[in-house]
Amino acid sequence: MYANGAVGPGSAARMVMTDTHRLWVLGSLLVSAWLLYLLSPILTPFVVSALLAYLGDPLVDRLERRGLKRTPSVALVFSFFVLLILFLLILLIPRLEAQIGQLVQRLPDQVEWLKTHVAPRLEALVPGGVGGFDIMTTLQKALVKHWREAGGVLATLLSSVSGSGLALLAWLANLVLVPVLTFYLLRDWDHLVAGVHALLPRSVEATWSQLARESDEVLGAFLRGQLLVMIALGVIYTTGLWLVGLDFALLIGMFAGIVSFVPYLGLIVGILIAGFASILQLHGFAGVPWVIVVFVVGQMLEGMVLTPRLVGERIGLHPVAVIFGIMAGGQLYGFFGILLALPVAAVVMVLIRHVVQRYRESGLYDSAEPGESSTPQD
Repeated sequence: MYANGAVGPGSAARMVMTDTHRLWVLGSLLVSAWLLYLLSPILTPFVVSALLAYLGDPLVDRLERRGLKRTPSVALVFSFFVLLILFLLILLIPRLEAQIGQLVQRLPDQVEWLKTHVAPRLEALVPGGVGGFDIMTTLQKALVKHWREAGGVLATLLSSVSGSGLALLAWLANLVLVPVLTFYLLRDWDHLVAGVHALLPRSVEATWSQLARESDEVLGAFLRGQLLVMIALGVIYTTGLWLVGLDFALLIGMFAGIVSFVPYLGLIVGILIAGFASILQLHGFAGVPWVIVVFVVGQMLEGMVLTPRLVGERIGLHPVAVIFGIMAGGQLYGFFGILLALPVAAVVMVLIRHVVQRYRESGLYDSAEPGESSTPQD
């Protein structure tokens, strides 16, 4: 009907609406990012609660499939989470507190040993003690300076808290909000997902639903698997350091396990802290090789056993993507951005796969050079 490539009124309207839709979506994304930036200081408890609800929803769904109502299922899973957290706190906090107290008690003797045995060797490396260079004096001055600065910040913080009490109230409010928000989000999770699905434009509903399913598969497996990997690494590091006789094995091992969500950070930080603690404890380098062995073995187990089994090679994010995502999230949105970094990176990875697949199926990918045929000539 429309010769020579003419476009009918209906087609033109659809084309205009398509461009309008794209501009509307782009504008909505920009406004959403701006609002997230403005509200990031208060969004942390909501993000933590949403992540906890997301992790607990499969357990609730499993109980529902066995005939239990949604609210009792949520109450059961929520009670399990609370009891598990309380058990870990009761089990770990007294031991961690004891090790921190032991560290503080030993600190003066360790500093004296450094001043007596290590400082002379370090100063001997400086040719002729240039300019009256004294490592311990310089270190002491730096510590005093930073301690005074920290004390000033602390005094300001305490005066602010004592003057208004808003900071303390905000902290307590977040502490109370997280379990409350988690319970309600977990109870209404399926309704929230269904509501979002109902708002999708029908023309793109199938594509977006497929992307949402793939994102859910990747994100759920990645978050649950990464959490288990962190716990397992904390146990491995703690056990290994305890076997080599390090006094602060629990404190250092669990810390290294927690920060291991950033690739190789747990390995590097663990070796540095545990190695330094071993030097202070044994007054020499005899224990450092064993510390390195513990963390290298833990890293090998993480790469060959834990991550493939608990996270999976197909859904594992590239280490560079993880590091960039965490740094970018922290730079843009602070601690709130760090919390969102890994979930957003996992979803972006799914979107990139989809875009690459669409590109390879498009004519742009298979297009021939001008003047050439796309099929081979005889």
